[in-house]
Amino acid sequence: MAEEERSSTRPKGRVFVARTQVMDSDEVRRALVRIAHEIVERNRGLKDVVVVGIQKGGVPLAERLASMLREIEGTAVPFGTMDVAFYRDDIGMHPVKSEEVTDLPFDVTGRTVVLFDDVLFTGRTVRAALESLAERGRASAVQLAVMVDRGHRELPIRPDFVGKNLPTRRDELVEVAEDGVMIGDLVVTELDRGIR
Repeated sequence: MAEEERSSTRPKGRVFVARTQVMDSDEVRRALVRIAHEIVERNRGLKDVVVVGIQKGGVPLAERLASMLREIEGTAVPFGTMDVAFYRDDIGMHPVKSEEVTDLPFDVTGRTVVLFDDVLFTGRTVRAALESLAERGRASAVQLAVMVDRGHRELPIRPDFVGKNLPTRRDELVEVAEDGVMIGDLVVTELDRGIR
């Protein structure tokens, strides 16, 4: 799933076309394993650690991460999901698509929350996630994990755990999927050109 910033603003009739694969599925898996070990090391175990995937692209990665943490430490890590559509600061500029669910089956108060997203771009999705999280309790700490940090930050947000730093042009798009990470472009479809 591509980064939230792109999917919420994708022009009608355009589709993502991959140009270059920058990580394959094995590299994504290895990055997740490394991030899992870094989380355990930084937090000196998993006591009071919870993992929250940011809808949509961060959820499958966060779920895999929670499973890896369980394998490493032999203890289950509470897992949840968060839809931040109604917390975005561009809510009046684009149609709101709150099609996903927020499911936090635990209290975040006093916990270390590891937020996971697929791509960190402007930082606005993470800002929205922090606002949503703050409404649900006072975490003792919030740590940010992303599979790809592509730069172009508009807010002072920096991830704690990164799968891959990937410098990109602002007009390029990054897609993270089970089979890897691709860079590509939005292409006008024939239907959008009026060809039927």
